[in-house]
Order: sequence, then structure tokens, then C-alpha cells
Amino acid sequence: MFSSTAYCQKADFIMLKKNQKTVKNIYSGTHIEFVATNGAYRNALITGIKNDSLYLQEFVVYRMPTTLGTYILDTTGSFRYAYHYNQIKSFGKPQKGFDVGGSGAALMGGGALLVLASGVSYLIDKDKFSPQLLGAALGLTGIGYIMNKAAAKRMVIGKKYKLQYISLQ
Repeated sequence: MFSSTAYCQKADFIMLKKNQKTVKNIYSGTHIEFVATNGAYRNALITGIKNDSLYLQEFVVYRMPTTLGTYILDTTGSFRYAYHYNQIKSFGKPQKGFDVGGSGAALMGGGALLVLASGVSYLIDKDKFSPQLLGAALGLTGIGYIMNKAAAKRMVIGKKYKLQYISLQ
């Protein structure tokens, strides 16, 4: 006897693709953490996605000490931002401090160069060849490879990762 109709609003979204495969879909109401092309770091809630733009709300949260010596989190305010989706440079936190990935790459390159030099030394004069140096060079190359793989890689928009805006209107 009764019928009910449910209406829903179609919302636009953004797809993050890696080599033509979808890695993540970004919708309104989700949390996003990125570095913009102007260098600004944003850790915010997406309040809307319309006309190729992301509308964000970032909350300012401070740790307030209590009389008992503990801390509580207090939201003191919020900021609203609007970014075009092409203004996103990379996802994740910006690199600060010691660069594990860069150091690993340097160790790998230096180790590979020492392995090459040991090979040349072996071919030219077998008496001056040092197997200890070759072993150390291989060890450095292995440590550099492990450090490079262990480093957290940000998703930088460019060759591998691409953003695609999907309009559902």
C-alpha cells in the first residue's frame, strides 16, 4: 500500500592510478594527507569534491596539560582550503631528517662501483686482487639495497602515479 523512494546525490570522486591500475578512490568524507605543489602539507578531511576541486577542512588540535599531569587533546579551530586536484604533488608526509632511501641508494652505488673496481683489479693484476674488498663491496651493496627497500616511499604524482577526476553529474 505504501511505497517509499530513496534519493541519493551523485558525488564526484578522484582516482589514484599506478600504471593504469586503480590504487585508491578518493571520496568526500574521507581523510587525505598530501603535499601540494606550492610545498604546503595538508592533513585534512575532504568536505566536498566538485568541478575538479577538493574542498578540505583541517583541524587544529593541541595537547593541553591537565592538573593531574596528563594531557588531553583540544580542537582549537579549523581551516578550510580548496585545491584543484592537479595541485597535489605527492601523498603522505614530507621527508624530514635523515633520508634512509637516499643513503641506501648511495651505499648501493658505492658498493657497485667497488665491485666493478675489484673485477677490473682481478683482470689486470691477480696478485693485487683483494677478496676481502670484494666481499665488503658486496656487503655494502646488499645493505644499501635493504635500506632503499625499507625506506617509506611517498606516492609522487608524475610518471608512475596519476590522478583522474571522475564527474558523475
